[in-house]
Amino acid sequence: MKTTQSDNGLILCLNFGGVITAYVLLAISLWLSTDVPLATKGYWGMGVVLLTISLINVVKYRFDAQASIDRIKQLEEAHTNVSWPNS
Repeated sequence: MKTTQSDNGLILCLNFGGVITAYVLLAISLWLSTDVPLATKGYWGMGVVLLTISLINVVKYRFDAQASIDRIKQLEEAHTNVSWPNS
């Protein structure tokens, strides 16, 4: 069963919505917590942003590595399936 472009778009939208919701809830919780100093809230916010950037990079590099492996397999299969003319 193949995944269609619309399925990927739906999954992407759900994940994007989840990330936005998490950021909004984090911002609300940091805004409403009066016991935590502003400097600590800033460090928490920076940590979340940097963690998000790191996770995006990890996923991108893993995807690129898998795509590279798939390309190499396709090239090897194409090389073995070519019938060379007798010279």
